[in-house]
Amino acid sequence: MIIEQFINEKITQTTFYIQAVISHSLHHSELDQFILNTMDEWTLLKIQDETPANARERVFWHLIHELSLHGAHSLNDNLYFKSEITTCIDFFAGTGSYPLDCIGWRPIA
Repeated sequence: MIIEQFINEKITQTTFYIQAVISHSLHHSELDQFILNTMDEWTLLKIQDETPANARERVFWHLIHELSLHGAHSLNDNLYFKSEITTCIDFFAGTGSYPLDCIGWRPIA
């Protein structure tokens, strides 16, 4: 699987999980597990370049790192965090602008 396909697939899936957690139709632990699984899948690709190919990928990695750092439960507990994550989702949907303070780098093994 090439990087662009991986990122596009994971953007779609991550968006679904986040929206489900926000709407309380999915427990936040499911999103946390999805993030861990995504990182495991990424390591299997053995990517050595940490520079994202485009803005969507940069926002994706920013989103993944933020969710890893704060945990999905923060979507329900922290309005600022929820707003930041929602801004990323809106950017993916083409209805929002590039998130402020977005720092997204590919993890490398």
